[in-house]
Amino acid sequence: MLIDTHIHESKYSLDSEISLNDIIKRAKEIGLDGVCITDHESNEIMEEAHALSRSTGFLILVGAEILTFEGDVLVFGLKDWPKEMMHAKDLLKLVHAHNGVAISAHPYRNNNRGFGNYIREAKELGLYGVEAFNGSTDPHQNLYAYSLATELNLTCIGSSDAHVIEKIGTYATVFPDGIRDEIDLINAIKEGNVCPAIRQDNGFKHIDIYNKVINNLPYDMYKAI
Repeated sequence: MLIDTHIHESKYSLDSEISLNDIIKRAKEIGLDGVCITDHESNEIMEEAHALSRSTGFLILVGAEILTFEGDVLVFGLKDWPKEMMHAKDLLKLVHAHNGVAISAHPYRNNNRGFGNYIREAKELGLYGVEAFNGSTDPHQNLYAYSLATELNLTCIGSSDAHVIEKIGTYATVFPDGIRDEIDLINAIKEGNVCPAIRQDNGFKHIDIYNKVINNLPYDMYKAI
């Protein structure tokens, strides 16, 4: 099951140009089985998204991308959080208390919104995953994230971080056992039962994290190492 786990829609992420309906249409066209809407500091689209998911039969899950003092965190399973900016350790504690999951978003992007090496400390505080492959981040920065995540044995995901329709599905996450809802997604990430994938040649190719080998990636993905 292929899911783009980080997409912004235009109603609640003001920097996005794509509506929920356009996201679903494009996702189906390129062969995705589902999407996660992760708006900035908002999960207000949840009721609308779940209703559309039921009516279309297409999986739409909802989380949020929350900016902490240490960087952006993708969060699933957390209904509410303080509206003032938090330190990551406090957000991770809150997510843990609600049986959710937290993932470091684009950790090495050059915009002061990624955890970077703080991932080492965050792992001990309840961080379960790293967005190792982000479609809106430079390839060499993704590979830094991939390298640290595999060193620390953190779950790696792939996603587009799309704000425009062309970016949807640049990367995705494979859920080999399938998922039905946010609870299944949380459990799969906590168990490490996922794998990132890259969209190539009108299809998707898995990135083999289990043997810590990057397979099927184009040359320009790793020439900067």
